[in-house]
Amino acid sequence: MAQNPPNLRPDLANARLERDLSTVRPGQQPTIGMVSLGCPKALVDSERILTRLRAEGYAISPDYAGAEAVIVNTCGFLDSAKAESLDAIGEALKENGRVIVTGCLGAEPDYITGAHPKVLAVTGPHQYEQVLDAVHAAVPPDPDPFVDLLPASGVKLTPRHYSYLKISEGCNHKCRFCIIPDMRGRLQSRPMKAVLREAEKLVESGVKELLVISQDTSAYGTDWSDRDHKFPILPLAEELGQLGIWVRMHYVYPYPHVRDLVPMMSERGVLPYLDIPFQHAHPDVLKRMARPAAASRTLDEIRAWRDTCPDITLRSTFIVGYPGETEAEFQHLLDWLDEAQLDRVGCFQYEDVKGARSNALPDHVAPEVKQERWERFMEKAQAISEARLAAKVGRRMTVLVDSVEEDGATCRTLSDAPEIDGNLFIDSGFEDLAPGDLVEVTVDEAGEYDLWGVRTG
Repeated sequence: MAQNPPNLRPDLANARLERDLSTVRPGQQPTIGMVSLGCPKALVDSERILTRLRAEGYAISPDYAGAEAVIVNTCGFLDSAKAESLDAIGEALKENGRVIVTGCLGAEPDYITGAHPKVLAVTGPHQYEQVLDAVHAAVPPDPDPFVDLLPASGVKLTPRHYSYLKISEGCNHKCRFCIIPDMRGRLQSRPMKAVLREAEKLVESGVKELLVISQDTSAYGTDWSDRDHKFPILPLAEELGQLGIWVRMHYVYPYPHVRDLVPMMSERGVLPYLDIPFQHAHPDVLKRMARPAAASRTLDEIRAWRDTCPDITLRSTFIVGYPGETEAEFQHLLDWLDEAQLDRVGCFQYEDVKGARSNALPDHVAPEVKQERWERFMEKAQAISEARLAAKVGRRMTVLVDSVEEDGATCRTLSDAPEIDGNLFIDSGFEDLAPGDLVEVTVDEAGEYDLWGVRTG
C-alpha cells in the first residue's frame, strides 16, 4: 500500500470513472465519459453534470473506448494546472476524438482552442446548462423511456462511504495571486435547507463522512441580506453535527467567529479538524498578497482553538517564493511554523497566473531560490508532522476504513481528510473489514505522515 508522498498537491482531486455506474444497453444507449481535474469543488461539479446526464438517459462510460464523447472538467488555478488540463484534453482527443471542455480553464476558451482547435465546445465553470447543450449537440439523447429515464439520483466520483458537500460558489476576497473570483464569481451561498436536505440524503444512502467545501467556508451565508444569523456557518455546522456521521470542515478562513465553531468540535458533533489556508505568516508578505483576516493574530487564535479543543487537528497550505519575499520573511515563516505546530501542511512554489495582480509585483524570486525554500519548508513541516504523529503511539482511536487489499486495510483517523492527509494502516486482523467500516485501533507505529495500528475493537 502506497503512503502519501510528502509533496502531494493539496488542491488536486483528479478523478476518472473507474467503474461502470449504470446499466448500458449495448449499441443503443448514448454514452459519455468524464475526466475531472482540480479541487474537490470541481469534483462536485463533475458529479452534478453526470447526474443530469444520467437522468436524461445517457450511460456513463468508465473509459475512452466506450464513450461517444468525453467531458474534461479542467483546472485553471495555476499555470502548472493549466498545463495539466491541456495535457488531459490532448489525451482525450487522442484516445476518443470527441471532447467537450468545461471547468475553470473554460473561462479562457481561446487559450484552449489555441492549443486544441478540434475540441467540440468550451464552457466555463459551473455552466451546467451549456455543458448539457454541448453534449446534446455532440451526442443526441435517445432514451428508452421505460428503462433509461431515471430520477436525478446522484452519480458519485468518490467512494460510497464519503462525499463532498459544497455549500457555496465563488469568493468575495481579492487576493492578488488568485483568479478564482474572476472565474467563479462572487460568493453565492446555497440555501441552508438545500444543503441540509442533500446532507440527509447522503447519510440515508450510507455516507459515513461529509467533507464540507467552498471557496470560503467561514463566509457561508454572509451574502444573504435577510439572514437570521450573523454567521450562518455556525447554525449550519450545528445542524450537520447532529447527523451522527463524521463532518469535516475545509477552507475555513480564521475569522474571529471560528472560535464559536470550535466548541462544536470539542463535543464531537463536528470533527476536531480545521483546514485553514494561512498562505504565509509574515505580515508584509500577507499584505502584498492582500490576504483577508487579522493574520498577525493567528497564533493567538490557534492557542484559543487548542485551549477549547486540545485534540483539534490543524492543516493548512502555504506559498513560498511570493514576489518580494526576502530571506528574513521566509525565515519568519519557518519560525512561525515552529510555534504553530500545525499537524498537516502543504506548500506551493509561487507561480504567475494569467490575470493575477501579483504578476505585476516587483522583485520576483528566482526559480532556484523558490525550490530551495520549498525544500527547507517541507523539511521543517515533515519534522513537525513526524513528532506530532509519534506522540499518538499508544493511543486508542476510531478510524474509518477506506480500502482493503491483500496486505492490509488503509484507514483514516479523525485527523485525516481523504487524498490530502495521511493514513492509518492495519496489517493484521483486517480480513473482515470493508470500506466504510468504523473500527477501534491502538496506534503502535508512526512515520513521517502515516500511522500503523492494531485492532482493539
